[in-house]
Amino acid sequence: MRIGLAGAGRIGARHAATLYEMPEVESLLIADADPCRAHHLAARLAARCAEVGVRDDAGAPEVVAVEAVEKVYAADLDGLVVAAATCAHAELVDRAMLEGVPVFCEKPLAADLDGTFQIVAAAEAAGVPVQVGFQRRFDAGNMAAREALASGRLGWLHTVRSCSFDPAPPPAGYIPASGGLFRDCVIHDLDLVRFVTGRDVVRVMASGSNRGDDFIREYGDVDTGSALLVLDDGTLGLVSATRYNAAGYDARLELFGSKDSVVAGLDERTPVTALPEPGAGPRGAYGGFMERFSDAYDAELRAFVDMAAGRRASPCPPEEAMEAFYLAEACERSLREGRIVGIEEVRR
Repeated sequence: MRIGLAGAGRIGARHAATLYEMPEVESLLIADADPCRAHHLAARLAARCAEVGVRDDAGAPEVVAVEAVEKVYAADLDGLVVAAATCAHAELVDRAMLEGVPVFCEKPLAADLDGTFQIVAAAEAAGVPVQVGFQRRFDAGNMAAREALASGRLGWLHTVRSCSFDPAPPPAGYIPASGGLFRDCVIHDLDLVRFVTGRDVVRVMASGSNRGDDFIREYGDVDTGSALLVLDDGTLGLVSATRYNAAGYDARLELFGSKDSVVAGLDERTPVTALPEPGAGPRGAYGGFMERFSDAYDAELRAFVDMAAGRRASPCPPEEAMEAFYLAEACERSLREGRIVGIEEVRR
């Protein structure tokens, strides 16, 4: 298979390494708005893979740095991975669909609600498979929690809780284009709640605060936020996020049912300390989301390659991303207006 990669930054570099190791990938074309970055990634990838002997038995794939992103589409691709800046997602995905190329796109599909709606409509009209990068759907613990609920082991669900606690805030320059804490970060929790429970959210009540660096407040965002969700069957959900969890990265999902309760993401590296045990802090806490969800990132790209090869349907189609965006939009509106917001208020 010939796979294109648009975006050679941090997440693009990780996806490139994963694709390089897949036996199905015979050629990997890397492009970036900065051609030098694409060339550097291609060189680093080849050097690293040569050092560790990746795919020595099958032969390493061809890795080519393309001078311009537009030229990737002329390479007769079998699939395109979009890991570029958010502002470029919609255009890159739309072009791939016009070319009939299956596409994987990091969330979000577009920078705003209207743009996301347009991409979803275009994807439906084009009939080209699109997968959106909500990697938590591929986490082994989250999938096991989903299966436990579906099996009846938990009885009926009364409460679901999900958290995303970053160890430190991103650079100040990231915040203005992030879309806000709920669209940028909490959207993963919102998608996960829908995915694991199989239910829709009907209304939300969100709140947030700023007790850290001034630049987050100055850009009109919050550094800590929570939202109460009411699902369509009466189940209550709570999602929480912060930019300041110095103990380490913490992403957990908890399901509480009438018969049993389970938690995903709780292990020896979860940065919490059980009390009373003085001095018994976590060992080697997760440093960030790419480390915590390393296996999930690999799994979602394996799923994309299978989708591009026609072996499976999209595990996270644009319609699912649209629903998560609706929830994030409702949370942002609730935060700004200080009231309960029904999802139908923001739905297109």
